[in-house]
Amino acid sequence: MRVEEDAIGKVALPKEALYGINTVRTIENLSFSNRTLKQYPLYVEALLIVKKSAAAANVKAKVLSKEVGEQISSACNQLLSGANGDQFLIDVLHGGGGIGTNMNVNEVIANFANAAFGVEKGVYAPIHPTEHVNASQSTSDVCHTAIRMAIISSFQSLRQEMNDLIEKVAFKASEFGDITTISRTCLQDAMRVRLGEKFSGYVAMLERRLKHMEKAVEQLHAINLGGTVIGSGVGASDSYRDVIVRKLCEASGLLLHHRENLFDAAQNMDDLADVSSELKQLASCLIKFAKDLRLLSSGPEAGFGEIVLPAVQAGSSFFPGKINPVIPETLIQCCFQVLGCDRVVQAALEHGELDLNVFEGAAGVNILDAMNMLSSMLPKFTMLCINGTAVNAKRCEQLSNGLIPLVVTLKEKYSYTKISTILKEKGHEGVKQLFYNGGETNDTNQ
Repeated sequence: MRVEEDAIGKVALPKEALYGINTVRTIENLSFSNRTLKQYPLYVEALLIVKKSAAAANVKAKVLSKEVGEQISSACNQLLSGANGDQFLIDVLHGGGGIGTNMNVNEVIANFANAAFGVEKGVYAPIHPTEHVNASQSTSDVCHTAIRMAIISSFQSLRQEMNDLIEKVAFKASEFGDITTISRTCLQDAMRVRLGEKFSGYVAMLERRLKHMEKAVEQLHAINLGGTVIGSGVGASDSYRDVIVRKLCEASGLLLHHRENLFDAAQNMDDLADVSSELKQLASCLIKFAKDLRLLSSGPEAGFGEIVLPAVQAGSSFFPGKINPVIPETLIQCCFQVLGCDRVVQAALEHGELDLNVFEGAAGVNILDAMNMLSSMLPKFTMLCINGTAVNAKRCEQLSNGLIPLVVTLKEKYSYTKISTILKEKGHEGVKQLFYNGGETNDTNQ
């Protein structure tokens, strides 16, 4: 063991640990969710890129010596390659506005960098976690920037899965283009419709949701690194602030830029809330889509039975041979979780106070969770459900020739009033006579 000391007192921690006293205090005092920073590799990666960029900007601004700056950058590069990823142990939902996250990263980088000078862990010389690794920065602008970078990166996977789903649903819309079936309103029979037309509606919905999601994520390219705590930039030199975003763009490959108002960036996280709202909208639409598939495939004898979903596993421990729509149902439950994540994000937005929203980290983590769940579930939905969905052509033909479709066809030819009268006086048989006898019924008064 080794002992580190701060203004609060002394703490014993493992001798070879790259993290330090601030990390230990966060773990001991603020853990509850069992969701650690190391479980969010894109967030860790973004934090390391921010620290690497800050070191380069600080060297340019002559805040750090070239040797110290290069050693911090070298440590970040090695950590980015996957070295010692198990050292990021804080609970990502800790209080304090994200200070535990920032200090966990600062301490790991400092100890890793100092090892190159033959210094024991915990000595923090020549490189100190706050004096050097955190130079010209604060927790608020570091975490604000990194969580947005992580969400942008996470979205790339979701976008790919969305595009794949759209392509496969569009293929089904084309495949089912000549199949006529029945539509329903208020869960009651309505007019004829082509099954491909139904599926084209799902394609349009998915395309629209992706477009809106892309627009919301695009906002996250506006960041506040250099604004320090509340957007004033106090603690960061003008020379540093002039180059930090350019250095970050070079290191990350992202086209980032400063928010128009950095005080706004510290106070308000509605850009994150917009992304979460779009995830909620997507989840709600996917729930409707999955529920439709369950209804359309219901049966096999007592349900709609218009489509047949792939059988992926036994559906019951009681009914032999029963197959349930388990993939759509799993997607629905995934989307329930996404709706829950959005409620956390909106609560974080609502409960921000005055000059700094200290709950922004919880919002960002829940957005990452929502994206990760959808990115994991959508390929299963595409591969195990959509790809193998088949049509029951015989059942669709039967339904398309039902009473209400006939009524709709006749109404267009003979008027709403006449068909209503026939239904009232002659019932279903009168309508069928009119349809099949070319306009004649057995009632001479008609």
